[in-house]
Amino acid sequence: MSNKVENNKAWFLVLPVFVLVAFSAIVPMMTVVNYSVQDIFDQYTRVFVGTDWFRDILRDDRLHDALLRQVIYSLCVLLIEIPLGIGVALCMPKKGIWSSACLILLALPLLIPWNVVGTIWQIFGRADIGLLGWSLNAMGLEYNYAGNPVDAWLTVLLIDVWHWTSLVALLCYSGLRAIPDVYYQAARIDRASSWAVFRYIQLPKLKSVLLIGVMLRFMDSFMIYTEPFVLTGGGPGNATTFMSQTLTTMAVGQFDIGPAAAFSLVYFLIILLVSFVFYTAMTHADKDA
Repeated sequence: MSNKVENNKAWFLVLPVFVLVAFSAIVPMMTVVNYSVQDIFDQYTRVFVGTDWFRDILRDDRLHDALLRQVIYSLCVLLIEIPLGIGVALCMPKKGIWSSACLILLALPLLIPWNVVGTIWQIFGRADIGLLGWSLNAMGLEYNYAGNPVDAWLTVLLIDVWHWTSLVALLCYSGLRAIPDVYYQAARIDRASSWAVFRYIQLPKLKSVLLIGVMLRFMDSFMIYTEPFVLTGGGPGNATTFMSQTLTTMAVGQFDIGPAAAFSLVYFLIILLVSFVFYTAMTHADKDA
């Protein structure tokens, strides 16, 4: 019988993390839950309303419209950035100075803050001084992100693709470099085509990093706020008013704390549910492979 004594001192190293999470996540979450069941008139006057705010929010057309725009936008982000990131990673050199140069260039967009990205593209897309806007109008295309809802929506999508495709490419590049050379040697012996190598060697080995990439890009795109706010302020009309901006307008602009709290909880549960579905589907696909 073993007399080995377990050492639990490692828990003291983890304890600060739990404390930090409690203050940064759990406490604010419980505050929002508390607000979501109250009608707040001022600092001292509050009335318990139960689930009334949740019922009103679920029937609110603002939630339905913003959710539809958000889902379409996030799906477009995933359908563009994931294949594009894989393609960029496959085209990058495997080693040498050019590999380092490509990694640096890919990392540059990720270092730019969200508000700066919005400002850059706000100027870049202007028809009078912006290179993109002036060039498109010079070619006969009537481009105006401030007045045309389609142009505004596509510009926001283009901003996200420019800003975050590098993340997917870097993740895929790291996954490709982790594949042992013995797989490629066996493929060369079997005279496998480039497509066969990608289909049966590279893509299966990239499933873990693609799972991370899909999860990160979905959650980030589903919470987009700064870029459309800086670029168009949510307009023209409601073309680029996504769920985060609808929530901000409700909480800060209208000061409807109770409905905004209920809206934020619904927003959180939607992200949690869809992320869980993505994770479950991709992990099951990985096990089946």
